[in-house]
Amino acid sequence: MKKVLPPSIHVALTGTARGRGVFAGKVFLPGELVEVSPVVLVDCKHFDLPVEITHYAFSWQGLTGGASLQALALGYGSLYNHANPANMVYRGDVENNAIVFLAARRIEAGEELTINYSAPGGGAACEGERWFAQHDVQPCPDTPADN
Repeated sequence: MKKVLPPSIHVALTGTARGRGVFAGKVFLPGELVEVSPVVLVDCKHFDLPVEITHYAFSWQGLTGGASLQALALGYGSLYNHANPANMVYRGDVENNAIVFLAARRIEAGEELTINYSAPGGGAACEGERWFAQHDVQPCPDTPADN
């Protein structure tokens, strides 16, 4: 297994209805590694997980084409908010039981790090918001929260 180093990122409030988010601690260039999140694999269907966990779990099969497992990302992996397009892409790393998050474009220091919940295979952009419809939730607006 490769040595996993702490990423140059941190959790903070977004100032929007989305609550907390994960932010870049430095500039990330396109294709640059942002984080390697080890995963806990669970052998069940996605909607057999407790509802609170379904909002944080990844389809391991969707990421790797392998077994129909659910992956709970450790580190910051399950805390990234959604954007379409997102500024990161991600992929499953079967050999290391991890999810690898990469910059999809230049990301500035202090910018919120986002993934696309609906894009197939961890892509940055897609048409529609399939994930939200499947989970019967509305995407949070990217506007300041009421205080």
